[in-house]
Amino acid sequence: VGGKIPFDPNIMSFIKGDFFMYLSNTYLEEGFPFHGRKQKQMEAFLKKSGLTPDSFYSYSVLLTDQNGSILGCGSRYENVLKCIAIDETYQGEGLLAKIVTQLVKQAAQSGISHLFLFTKPSYQTVFTDMGFYKIIATDTMLLLENRKDGIVQYLKSEAAPFLAVSSDVSHPVSAIVMNANPFTKGHQYLVETAAKKSSLLHVFVLSEDASEFPSDVRLELVKKGCSHLSNVSVHGSSDYLISHATFPDYFLKERAVINDDTAKLDLEIFAHYYAPAFHITARFVGEEPFSKVTNAYNQQMKTLLPKHGIDVFELPRKQNDDTIISATFVRRLFLENQLEALKNFVPASTYEYLVSEAGQKLRASLLSQKEGL
Repeated sequence: VGGKIPFDPNIMSFIKGDFFMYLSNTYLEEGFPFHGRKQKQMEAFLKKSGLTPDSFYSYSVLLTDQNGSILGCGSRYENVLKCIAIDETYQGEGLLAKIVTQLVKQAAQSGISHLFLFTKPSYQTVFTDMGFYKIIATDTMLLLENRKDGIVQYLKSEAAPFLAVSSDVSHPVSAIVMNANPFTKGHQYLVETAAKKSSLLHVFVLSEDASEFPSDVRLELVKKGCSHLSNVSVHGSSDYLISHATFPDYFLKERAVINDDTAKLDLEIFAHYYAPAFHITARFVGEEPFSKVTNAYNQQMKTLLPKHGIDVFELPRKQNDDTIISATFVRRLFLENQLEALKNFVPASTYEYLVSEAGQKLRASLLSQKEGL
């Protein structure tokens, strides 16, 4: 799972200028990702550098000296570069550029060209010189991408079909962001309620493939479940909204608490980019009695978005008799193959998928994964 290679300065061509000086006798050790002792060494180095080790890595690199001592490290998960650190003794020696260059090179070899990068705001100039552009920043976190105005161009294209649509000015253009894992009657109730109070309603379904139900399936189920609502448009969220790039804590549900700045980062992206692009002035969300991460995100939303002129409406969860309808409960019934009971908790279109050949194939796969844990 790992290897050691001497660093080749010839792969530095994407860096602007030739102002970096390199230490000789340094080595790059690769992990796909690291495990065991190497992983523990990297985590210890990150903690020493004031960073919190992550749970998601596709690829990591350690920069070491000839004695094996770690001088720096960096990692990638899918298209996100993160956990990048340099020993303070060697900062300013060009080692950061070595690590980032290797991460970018290996991502390209894996077919990934559009990259995001997490860092501290104080490092903005350093990474700008490496071809990264600021998306958004909080007091402690900075998110960049390697496409100039990437988010602006994406949203300009995505929102264009809706800007010419006339709407009832007495009702807002609203938004809902949901995972819909899978789409339940609770989700449908939230959409129907918001649609009645909106001239146009944009539903953004998480594009990140980090849930039990694949992203394409979730998106299609939401579209079918909202097809009777003429003022509702359903979109994928892309990498810019609640993704591993913008809100990694969302995918670490085992955490009792979240970093407030990770939630703030995602919400600032919505406020600064999505809301202006789609002329959104209201966001609807369901109460969250189960997930501490999602509930904390909702609380941040109610504090932050109104400061940007976006009203937040939190609706009580829909119930079936005395049972709160949740995707977690639906997944449990699905895995237990309680098909008749599922009818009370999901729309007909979702039920049709769950009992279909494709749905049952997914169920078998999820059960197999669960048994393998």
